[in-house]
Amino acid sequence: MSNSVTIHDLNDFLKRYFSGNQCTIKHNENGVLTIQLNEKMDRLLMNRPFYWHYVKSTGQNGQPLELTLITNPDHKTEQGEWIHFGSPRLQKILTHLKENERYTKLFEQIQTNERTPLYPWLVVNLQISYKGKQKKDEIISIGLNLMNGAMKTNMMDNLHSLSMHAAIPDYCYTISPLIKLQSGFIRIENVIFDYLHRQSKTWADESLKELGEEIDTLKHFYKDDKENEVMLREITEMEERYHPSISVKVINGGIFYLKAS
Repeated sequence: MSNSVTIHDLNDFLKRYFSGNQCTIKHNENGVLTIQLNEKMDRLLMNRPFYWHYVKSTGQNGQPLELTLITNPDHKTEQGEWIHFGSPRLQKILTHLKENERYTKLFEQIQTNERTPLYPWLVVNLQISYKGKQKKDEIISIGLNLMNGAMKTNMMDNLHSLSMHAAIPDYCYTISPLIKLQSGFIRIENVIFDYLHRQSKTWADESLKELGEEIDTLKHFYKDDKENEVMLREITEMEERYHPSISVKVINGGIFYLKAS
């Protein structure tokens, strides 16, 4: 299961996000992505409320901005905005997805003159956050065939080449799932838990070691006053900062009806 977030993964995630919101991709090479925003995305991301209020009040259409996002650290010095997991820009995009596009139902668009079945896939995009001495985020996309239980990782990459729409195409009909949604979510959940269980725990051990060393140093400083309230408060803050933990949250998902393949 290849799930580490690489530069390509983040770049592709952004490309799909802006393409899905009807923005034009003007350049995409080596982790440098240039997007011509439309009005909706300019209003959402560029923080120009006064500009849009002015042009609308004067009867103008307005000119959405062009945005260049850099995900490759080798190009951080180029003109554009360095974007990474934890950056405010990415958090705003993820918040937009969670609040406005969390669940969807789409149909693969195919050209046919005969009755053609479309099969249900449950697709879930998740963010795994590792917190400890260092922080790391992963975005994982999993698809589950609700007919036979087949599962695919990097599912959004598989869907990217397909034409998807909210309306079912002519001559097509949907097949009712054999696997219920709740059961499907549990299967995906189990895959994620198994994946996390198989990961190296080195990062957690290093976090606990760092935490222990920091507490020992602090206690040595307060060696004559072990019950000092300031010391106890600082220990609590250290534990919150260094104690390893993992959280998993759903970014978005939905049911995708696809032709047999």
